[in-house]
Amino acid sequence: MKHIQGTSMKGFITVLVEGRQPELFFQRCIERGVVVWNVEKKSETTCSGSIKLSDLSNVKKLRNGTDYKLIFTNKGGMPFLLKRFARKKELLVGLLLSILLTFFLSNIIWEVKITGVPKDIEEKISEKLEAYGIHQGTWALSLDSPSDIQQRLINDIPELLWVGIQQNGTSFKLEGVEKKIVEEEEVEGPRNLVATKKGVIENMYVAKGLPKVQVNDFVEPGDVLVSGKIQFKNEDDSDVNDEKEDDSYELIAAEGEVIAKTWYETEVTIPLKASHERLTGNNEMKYHLKIGNLELPLWGFGDPEYQDIHRDRHEKDLYFFKWKLPVSLMETTLSEKRYFKTERTKAEAVDIGIRQAKNELQLKLGPEAEIISENILQETTESGKVKLILYMAVEEDIVKQEPIDQGD
Repeated sequence: MKHIQGTSMKGFITVLVEGRQPELFFQRCIERGVVVWNVEKKSETTCSGSIKLSDLSNVKKLRNGTDYKLIFTNKGGMPFLLKRFARKKELLVGLLLSILLTFFLSNIIWEVKITGVPKDIEEKISEKLEAYGIHQGTWALSLDSPSDIQQRLINDIPELLWVGIQQNGTSFKLEGVEKKIVEEEEVEGPRNLVATKKGVIENMYVAKGLPKVQVNDFVEPGDVLVSGKIQFKNEDDSDVNDEKEDDSYELIAAEGEVIAKTWYETEVTIPLKASHERLTGNNEMKYHLKIGNLELPLWGFGDPEYQDIHRDRHEKDLYFFKWKLPVSLMETTLSEKRYFKTERTKAEAVDIGIRQAKNELQLKLGPEAEIISENILQETTESGKVKLILYMAVEEDIVKQEPIDQGD
């Protein structure tokens, strides 16, 4: 039956032959290479059989010069089906528009839901999403990739530690995790303020407690800076017993700020030659329809005439109602990039190294610390690199709370 495979796609016709010994006509067709199947004799003068649509002209030629009469009783297959649809253009256009409208509505964001964060952060996220163009009625295929949106939200909202984004059909769901700022636990009850680092006192502000050091004093880690033990005299004692006066004291929670000059030794290495790549801003877009491992180009054929290209691919799922289709839209951004090589002088490398070391130290100490000076302890150049050992002076709060042992 191999010879009749595919007839449903290419089309077939059932022929009723009328005449004397009609089966001989089908025999003649077969002898001339025409494929015939389902041959059935209806009566002494009629016989029916099916032929391929492509053989119709050959069959008509074979009838010429004979007494046989051909009646086409049935037409089947895709060509005739399409022809019937073509006669009903309004129905066909309406069906096509309905499918396109349903597909369009199935890929519009109708719900934006935010969970996992307090109300104030939720409002901030909503404002940022609105600024990014993500809201009810947004065409889903126009959105950036979830990873890009996640990174932008984390950069724009410092209170966010993590954010996860999931698009499910017409719903855009976002789950966030608030960043917990771990503050130093305050010591309850009586306490002293002690030094955490060695340094020279530059400034002091004592709200409660008895200062034990002064400006310009050098302190070591653990030295008491402000005491929570306040001593006072017992006024009930007579002046006669001054040599045996009994001193009393009160324990309080010391409060204050002590700014000291501290020092840090850091090491940094800077190459004299460096290379980097940079995008020029020129780019072109390409779109493919992805079906499994097959990608069919829709827009943007060939690569632009850039010397070097950076490719950024983003796959967007397509939906029909709530069902995810086995077809996706692949969006590729082709950006022009250029490579640059930089040669630094020794002085430029030293300047870059100092800035790099200061930035790293500032990140380590926090924004409240102030780097006031730096000195180069050692500078060496070898293997195309400049190595620096720096000694930096910093002004920072060195206070730590320490409970008072009331058993003393």
